[in-house]
Amino acid sequence: MADVVLNAVTRTFGAVTALDQVSLTVPDGGFVVLLGPTGAGKTTVLRMVSGLDRPDAGDIHIGGRRVTDLSPAERNVAMVFQQYSLYPHLTVRENLAFPLKSPILRTPPAEIERKVRQVAETLQIAHKLDNRATALSGGEMQRVSIGRALVRNPAVYLMDEPLSSLDAKLRADLRIELKRIQADTGATFLYVTHDQIEAMTMATRVGVLDEGVLVQVGSPREIYENPVSVYAASRLGQPRINLLPADLFAGAPPAARTIGLRPEQIRQGEGEESVVTRVERLGDQTRLHLDFRSHAIVTVTEPHTPLATGDIVRIRPERPFYFDASGARVP
Repeated sequence: MADVVLNAVTRTFGAVTALDQVSLTVPDGGFVVLLGPTGAGKTTVLRMVSGLDRPDAGDIHIGGRRVTDLSPAERNVAMVFQQYSLYPHLTVRENLAFPLKSPILRTPPAEIERKVRQVAETLQIAHKLDNRATALSGGEMQRVSIGRALVRNPAVYLMDEPLSSLDAKLRADLRIELKRIQADTGATFLYVTHDQIEAMTMATRVGVLDEGVLVQVGSPREIYENPVSVYAASRLGQPRINLLPADLFAGAPPAARTIGLRPEQIRQGEGEESVVTRVERLGDQTRLHLDFRSHAIVTVTEPHTPLATGDIVRIRPERPFYFDASGARVP
């Protein structure tokens, strides 16, 4: 495995700046997730690292070696895409073996068979080796797609929203599977997604991208508990952080224009009156939708609360976040 270092990488497409001096380190054996909406620059970062595209400025190093001008084949990286990209006329075994048959790798047949069997067992698809790709479920096809990257044992795995086209259960299962594989192998993963659940549950570090700018990098917990901006705060957390006028409650700093309240930052049972507008019972928790001075607030309470629509709940902020007019955090 190897580390990946991007140093002030910039990429423009005409008048659009897709990446603006992005500097990021993916440590050897790390699982780094780039998080942001469509158009944030996530896939462009992967294309820079893989060699499918090249930066207008800045440098990229993999394993201590400058690779900015090297071809994809020379970088020893493997990429997994959102779409499965399998050969439909081949079996699972043949799809998994295909990357190893490259004349560049020159892998002996016995070694190909060993690696294919090992990866198939790791991904729990060994019983499907002789099935054609067209006979697989969506989850199985994505496992094969991931397996085609794993068999190569590259320096770095690059993953471009590989779970986004799967249903909720399969996404949950494969999140656990990918994290287990990464932990067991010590592989270096650079993974991009717009899904905060994937970022929170899989990443050792998260990089939050906003229109080509890397606004914050840290562990999921660091970004959740200490966001540098409104944008970073809104990327993580379910339910989403409540963003309200700073003067809605007393005690805001002079420069504050927005107060940010996560569910645990809303103390219930004391403070000022709010009205329950909806109660969502989700099993392990209950979400309360409140109306406070004509502003909607969402918080959580214990699963078996007797509260109902129309009830009055007293609330007050506890250790809230404050942001200025530009969206930056106010100390």
